[in-house]
Amino acid sequence: MATVENYQNNCVFCKILQKEEPGTNIYEDEHVACIKDINPASTHHYLIIPKIHIINAKVMEKKDEEIYDKMVATVDIIIDRLGLEKTSTRTGFHWPPFTTVNHLHLHVISPVESMSFVKNMMFKPNSYCQGTKENKVYLQH
Repeated sequence: MATVENYQNNCVFCKILQKEEPGTNIYEDEHVACIKDINPASTHHYLIIPKIHIINAKVMEKKDEEIYDKMVATVDIIIDRLGLEKTSTRTGFHWPPFTTVNHLHLHVISPVESMSFVKNMMFKPNSYCQGTKENKVYLQH
């Protein structure tokens, strides 16, 4: 069982990580877990969740860079394990106030060509859903 640093009783992702709530686990290591999204935007839609409770991407600080890097590196693991096309995969963090769960999570969505118009708008790069490169720049400040 995972131990979530800064565990929050009212956080569904903390509860999933602690196996107190169900979640379809795709991958797990000592730093992160990857689960299926319960409301997928495409055929493959996964959430990479850190085993430390960070509210969202906006509150990340320089001290969070290691977990951020681990989350981003996990994207390639998921793509390789599931045989997804990297060029047809979208990743990103929702930016407040457009977050639905107050626990940092990185979306991995593939193929983007299968996304509906509405889902494509919800996960449009450089809008409500920030890409990983944009967040890395933010962490440097």
